[in-house]
Amino acid sequence: MAGNKRPNRKGKPSTNKGKKELHTQEGDTTTQIFENLESADTLQERLLGTETFLKRNQRIITIVLGVLVVAVAGYLVMNYLQGEKERKAQEEIFFAQRYYEIDSLNRVVNGFGTRPGAKAINEDYSGTKAGNLAAFYTGVAYLKQGKFQEAVNYLEEFSTSDLLVQARAYSLVADAYQELKQYDKAILNYKKAIDHEPNKFFTPPYLMKLALVYELQNKPKAAIATYERLLKDYPNASDANNAKKYKGKLLAQKK
Repeated sequence: MAGNKRPNRKGKPSTNKGKKELHTQEGDTTTQIFENLESADTLQERLLGTETFLKRNQRIITIVLGVLVVAVAGYLVMNYLQGEKERKAQEEIFFAQRYYEIDSLNRVVNGFGTRPGAKAINEDYSGTKAGNLAAFYTGVAYLKQGKFQEAVNYLEEFSTSDLLVQARAYSLVADAYQELKQYDKAILNYKKAIDHEPNKFFTPPYLMKLALVYELQNKPKAAIATYERLLKDYPNASDANNAKKYKGKLLAQKK
């Protein structure tokens, strides 16, 4: 019966076929991303990443950790040795300090008997605070002995975070250069002393010394300016009267 015949769908194009193909093409990238995300390797890496990394790189990590352990141990050993070196240096410098206080210059530098002088302590304990201080003692002793180049060598090696002591060291270096008639270097170091934590106690004498070097260089204008700076910034300083006097002499010579 005609009514019982099934409709012949063979050959009829599916109206959804084109849409399905289009959807598949557009969904390929997204599908691939999710497939990659859900792959066993990816999940293991993302969720068990640290453990996996450790397993894969166990040899490298062992080497790195070994290097770190050696470095830390080395650092601790060096700190210990440096501490022992510092302690020993401070024991050694005790007698050099006593000689320095009584102005026993040769003993400050060279020591006495079995006790080393500041020069040896500076050489044997370089890198320590006591060794650094020994450079200062040695430089000052040489300066007082008239050994100006030796004084420069040790005083320029000295360095401290104490602003007043460092300014003093610059001034002493300048004194030595002045004696050596290296006036430009003397001026440079006097200026360092002046500008290094200026204060009413030490800065005026440094300004006076700077003005003197300018006079030795026959630079009266610079000397006058230096005296004027002292009078302006430190009018109550004990050096103020001398500054007025020397400034007046220079002004009179210009007339």
